[in-house]
Amino acid sequence: MSVENNPCSSHHRSLSQRVPALSLLEPVTIYYLEMRAPEELRPAVTPQIEPTLMRVEWPCPAFSRFLYTTVGQQWQWTDRLHWDEAHWMRYLNRTELETWVGYVQGAPAGYFELERQQEGNVQIVYFGLLPQFIGRGLGGYLLTRAVERAWQGDTHRVWVHTCSRDHPAALPNYQARGFRIYQEERVRPLPDAAVGQPAPGAGAA
Repeated sequence: MSVENNPCSSHHRSLSQRVPALSLLEPVTIYYLEMRAPEELRPAVTPQIEPTLMRVEWPCPAFSRFLYTTVGQQWQWTDRLHWDEAHWMRYLNRTELETWVGYVQGAPAGYFELERQQEGNVQIVYFGLLPQFIGRGLGGYLLTRAVERAWQGDTHRVWVHTCSRDHPAALPNYQARGFRIYQEERVRPLPDAAVGQPAPGAGAA
């Protein structure tokens, strides 16, 4: 079975582990996780330096592209590399989409995207940390805040994807916060010549 170019980048987002190029076509296990009630959330410990969380209120393709490429260029996020500014604007300028950024001492440390869907479902579409902030205990805290935000409003279910290419702590982090696996899928990615190539205009990490 085939999926789009990289199952870990487009629909299966989290902090991901860099994968050698020769392994990019190896089968991948996709994990679908969900949370059915806000009481199921198990909050992470607040870091010593607590990030300031801010919503990106104004659709800004350049900023969203920066977050996407800086977080994802090491982890084979490829599905948006070809997007031009108009495509980004169409994606961002939707009432059902929210982008939140965690700042540490003025610097963006990580971000997440939430998409409100039909029947009270909310998906954590993207979630990740900038390279300089990985390993500082921020992942669990940022995920906690993402889930708390997802449960605000008329939400009946929060869900997310991750996969076997992700960082070893990714799946345990979701499970530690209270997510439960409800489906697993084994897929074989398609070749992608754009893997590892940042979008035009992307700044260095």
